[in-house]
Amino acid sequence: MELLTNNTLLMMQRSMNYLWTKQSCILDNVANVETPGYKTKYATFEESLENAVRSAAQGSTGTTTAIRQAIEETPVQVHEAEESTRLDDNGVNITEQAVELVRNGYQLQYVMDAISSDFSLLRAAIGR
Repeated sequence: MELLTNNTLLMMQRSMNYLWTKQSCILDNVANVETPGYKTKYATFEESLENAVRSAAQGSTGTTTAIRQAIEETPVQVHEAEESTRLDDNGVNITEQAVELVRNGYQLQYVMDAISSDFSLLRAAIGR
C-alpha cells in the first residue's frame, strides 16, 4: 500500500502535470509563430519545487508530511518571455520550439513508463 501513498507517485503525478502544461505552451508557441506581437510562453516548476522541498526538509517539522505538502502545493507557472528578435515583435523561435517539443515528448514518455511500471507491480501483487 506504500506505493499509493509515497511521495514518489505524487512526484510523478506532479511531473506529468508540469510536462503537460509545458507541452501546451510549446504548442501555443508553434501555433502562433506568425502572429505579430506574440510573446513566447514557457512553464516553470523545477526551481520552485526544489526550493519548497528544501525549505520543508530544513524546517522544524522536516517530516515526510511537510515534504509531501511542499510537493502538492508547488504550482506550475506559465510565463511570457520578454525578448523579441523579430521585426514583427514575435518572440517565437520555431527551431527552438521544435527541439523542446521533441525533448518534452521523450520526458512525457519516460514518466508514463515509470508510472506504468509502478502500477504493473501493484497489479502483479494483487493478482497473487
